[in-house]
Amino acid sequence: MQRTNDGSAMIFDVQHNSFVDGPGIRTTVFFKGCNLRCQWCHNPESQAMEPQLLFDAEKCTGCGKCREVCPQHLKSCTLCGQCALYCPGDARSLCGEKISVQALLEQIEQDRAYYEASGGGVTFSGGECLLQPGALGALLRGCRERGISTAVDTAGAVSWETLEAILPDTDLFLYDIKCISNGRHRQFTGAGNAVILQNYQRLLSAGKAVWVRVPLVEGFNTDEEELAALCAFLRAHPPQRVEALPYHRLGERKYRALGADMAQHTFPVMEQERAEELKKRFREST
Repeated sequence: MQRTNDGSAMIFDVQHNSFVDGPGIRTTVFFKGCNLRCQWCHNPESQAMEPQLLFDAEKCTGCGKCREVCPQHLKSCTLCGQCALYCPGDARSLCGEKISVQALLEQIEQDRAYYEASGGGVTFSGGECLLQPGALGALLRGCRERGISTAVDTAGAVSWETLEAILPDTDLFLYDIKCISNGRHRQFTGAGNAVILQNYQRLLSAGKAVWVRVPLVEGFNTDEEELAALCAFLRAHPPQRVEALPYHRLGERKYRALGADMAQHTFPVMEQERAEELKKRFREST
């Protein structure tokens, strides 16, 4: 897998004024590249490390402008981005940009007034931001030097040494725990969860602030056996906070834009009453 150097990061979005990625008002930087393949992922464009061209057929008017401006006349793609730039209906978009650490820090610092007024800061997310450890470490150190609070949103499927290197400059970890069963985790994400659970316990032992995020996905982790195992694990190893996040279908259009087979990426949407019941259960588990 291609990795960027310490001076730049491969990202696919920077979201300002976020209220859902940690405390206060935050700037969230989304890194490209992930080593899991969660079947319900709502950001499938984050998975590949390299830039990708997305085509949303529902927005296409058939005007032919993309073919006109494409140096290859759409016969092959070099990811030059011309078709996305000139598409009048935004049917084509280029996802993924290599940007310098310095430029990202300048963007982050522009929102300082919001952080100071709300107790917020910056969150580094993905994909999996820890797959670009050099760039992430440089960004975290830069934020620390500027007095900006930091959070890292991670699935934890990396070596402990990678996590340990960023501990001094990370104020909060948003940590995904999807299920307890190793076999089920491997079936639905492509990887086991032994390292994930071990790293989580090590973060707690290191005294770090951790918010656990549990995706609620029907057919994956909402049966009574798995729910009981998740709650028991969290009671035994309590984080500061648990957020249960019901599955939604906002990612399905992105899968189609990537040309993916939808058969394995569609799950039932949970009823609101059931979702609230499970959210309460997880809150009470700690």
